[in-house]
Parts: sequence; structure tokens; C-alpha cells
Amino acid sequence: MRAALAPGVRLLRALPRDSRYRGLTLVLTFLSYTSYHLSRKPISIVKSQLHPNCSALGPNPHNDSNSTTWCSWAPFDGDNYKELFGALDNAFLVAYAIGMFISGIFGERLPLRYYLSGGMVLSGLFTSLFGLGYFWDIHVLWYFIIVQVCNGLVQTTGWPAVVACVGNWFGKGKRGLIMGIWNSHTSVGNILGSLIAGVWVSSAWGLSFVVPGIVITAVGIICFFFLVEYPEDVDCSPPLHHVITSNEGPLSLSGQSSVDHHSNSPKEPAEEPEAISFLGALRIPGVVEFSLCLLFAKLVSYTFLYWLPLYIVNLAHFGAKEAGDLSTLFDVGGILGGIFAGLISDYTGGRATTCCVMLVVAAPMLFLYNHVGQNGIGTSIGMLIICGALVNGPYALITTAVSADLGTHESLKGNAKALSTVTAIIDGTGSVGAALGPLLAGLISPTGWNNVFYMLIAADVLACLLLARVVVKEARGWCGHMARQRGY
Repeated sequence: MRAALAPGVRLLRALPRDSRYRGLTLVLTFLSYTSYHLSRKPISIVKSQLHPNCSALGPNPHNDSNSTTWCSWAPFDGDNYKELFGALDNAFLVAYAIGMFISGIFGERLPLRYYLSGGMVLSGLFTSLFGLGYFWDIHVLWYFIIVQVCNGLVQTTGWPAVVACVGNWFGKGKRGLIMGIWNSHTSVGNILGSLIAGVWVSSAWGLSFVVPGIVITAVGIICFFFLVEYPEDVDCSPPLHHVITSNEGPLSLSGQSSVDHHSNSPKEPAEEPEAISFLGALRIPGVVEFSLCLLFAKLVSYTFLYWLPLYIVNLAHFGAKEAGDLSTLFDVGGILGGIFAGLISDYTGGRATTCCVMLVVAAPMLFLYNHVGQNGIGTSIGMLIICGALVNGPYALITTAVSADLGTHESLKGNAKALSTVTAIIDGTGSVGAALGPLLAGLISPTGWNNVFYMLIAADVLACLLLARVVVKEARGWCGHMARQRGY
């Protein structure tokens, strides 16, 4: 007697064909970028093992004169170990920022599946090479710097490719909400990377890199076999990226799509559109404004990422582990903020206005967190979640839904080949801010934490001002739409 069909299979068969493939694309791209962040996180966990407090481990078993750093890993055993750790961070971040500007250009000209899976395999290789320095007993700084630079370059293959894939499958209607939820892969990857690296950090820190390297390689191989780049490749319907506009305003969604479909006639092979140039992508309305806005928004976000635990230790006097656990609430707020920003921007149709309002509210909340955020554990938890939502909400919206919107802008006349280049330009500009923020915080923090927060507030205000022209354009569109509805 044969068993009944599995419930999960029955559910899949009940779903429309398009929904099945869209779900597969979301899951694969989510796992892909989760593994990217999972492979980036170990360096922040392993730093404490490269230069630990040796006196807490007991007497020096080697009986040499250097009794304070005998357990440290050379070359990070000197008094300048903080500068060397900073060099590792900046080697990755600067290479990532530079590589992002050219990554999208390659992504438009190569099959996304090959580009993404190849980049993940290379990322796994360089992540593992850092950890193999432990087993090969390497104590040369330049080895670790070169590995970080190479890893930063190949990791730029990830973001343009996954955003382009999701943008190819999902239209503009609910893109903000879908991508807001999907963007939680960043925090999920950070959490998983911390947990995996923590398993081996004290016993054999090299495995803290090798295992994540194997994970991202395995996910890359899975993507190579299962990822579908375009709906047309599997006879699914492409999404409606934007509505057609006229002098009377936008047409309804029931109007003609930007992509002409002939339901009663077989598909004819269309001419492959040309990939857009770097300057051509910059000429798309809104690309420059959102890119510069993201520079300052990401500056604030990455400053919190690298400096928040130390800030909590210094001001709230928690231990390192408690401060690290508490700082994850900022990421929790970021997940909520990304979903909220996507939902509101879908409802209102105003991506720039949503970002601007959140940035305006974020500035005074950062000021309040610095002054009252450490007055009790309850206050600290609440303020961290609120600040995380307001800081990371615009960051998440710009890097996902806004990038996909601009990459399928109506000025491109249906040519979606710009998705990868536009995404790379926006995130590459933001990555410059990601490199500058922690660097500026390190230079300013000796003068007092108040000055660091003034810098962050100023960056938030600048990010808001850079979107002013796009916000005004959205406001005029709403006013015109309301006037037409009233018959003026």
C-alpha cells in the first residue's frame, strides 16, 4: 500500500508555478547573503583570542621574559595590536568599497548564477586561508592583510547579484515589504557567524574561519545547481516593474506593462539588451542622491557595529560578554526597522520620504541614547531597539527595494540589465561610509563619546538633506495625484 503524498509536496503542488520559483529564489538568495555575512563575522570574534589577557591563563609555561603576551598570536602580540586589528578591518572594508564599483559592471556582463556561485566559492577559499594561518603557523602580518584584501574584493560579487536576482522576480508592488523581510539575512548571518566562530575560538581559532569558509562554499555550489536568474528562463511571467506614465499621471496596474506579453502566442526570442555603462547608471534619476545618502547612513550603522560593545563597556560598565549580547538588540531593531520601512514605503509609494522621516527622527534619538540610554537595563534595551530600527531602516530600504526600483527605472525602457550596476554603485558608495565611520570613531573617541555621537547625528542630518530633492519630487507627485482625483 502506497503512502499518501507528503503534505509539503501537496502544498507545493497547490501553489502556482510562479510562486514556487519566486519562493525558491527568495530562499536561495537569503541563504547566499546569510553565508556572506556568516563568513565576515569570525574576525570580530577571534580578535580577543589573537591578543588575550595572558595573565588570566596562569604562569608562562615557556619561562621567557615576555610574560604578559606569551599566549598572543604574533604579530598581534605587541602594544600596537589595536592598530593592527584596525588594519585588518580597513583592508577588508576599503577593498570591498573599491571592488563594489566594478563588481556590478562584471555582474551585468556575466551570468548571475556563475558570478554569484563563483564569488561564494572564492570567498570560502579566502576565509579558510585566514584560518589556515593558524595551522600553518603563519606570523606575518602581510599574509593576513593580503587575504583580507582578496576576500573584500571577491565578497563584492554577492550583493549586486542577489539584489538583481530578487529584482528580476519581484515587481514594484510589494517589493519594499518583501525585501524588508528578506534583508534580515544580514543579522541572521552575523548571529550564526558569531555562534560558529565561538565554538572553536578558544581551542583552535583557525576553525572559526575554516568552517564558515566551507559553509559559504557549499551554499555557492547549491546556488550553481538551483538558482534561476530570470522568470523567462522557466516560462514564468516577468514582474511589472513600474507603471506607464502619461501627462495625466500613472496608469493603473491593469494598464499595459513595461514588458509586452502575448499570452496567446508562443514566446519569441528577444534581442539581448546591452548592459548599461557606469555613467549611464549614474544618469538614472535618483541614483546619485540615494548613493550619497547611503554613504552617511551606512557610516552611522557600521560605527555602531564596530564600536557599540566598547561604548556599552565604558559607560554602562558591563562585562565584554554582556555588552556583546546587549549590542545584538541594535540588530534586532534593524530587522524591525527594515520591515517597517518597506511596509510604509510600499503603502505610500515614497521611498525617499520614508527614509527621510526615519533619519530625521533618528538624530534626536541618538542624542537621547547617549545621555539617558545607560540609565537602567530597561531603558538601554528600549533605546537600542529604537535606534537600531531608525538607523538601519533607511539603510535596509536603500540597499534593497530602492536599488531594485532604480535598476528597473522606466527610463531604461524595460532593460533590467542595469540592476547589478546600479546596486553596486549604491552599495559601493555606502561602503565608503562603512569604512570611514569606524575610522572616524577611533580618531574621535579619545576626545569623548559625546563627540562621536555628534558626528553620527551630523551624518544622519546630511543623509536626510541629500534626499531633499527626491522628497520634494515625491511630494509634488502626491499633490498632483490628489488634485486629479478632486477634478482640478
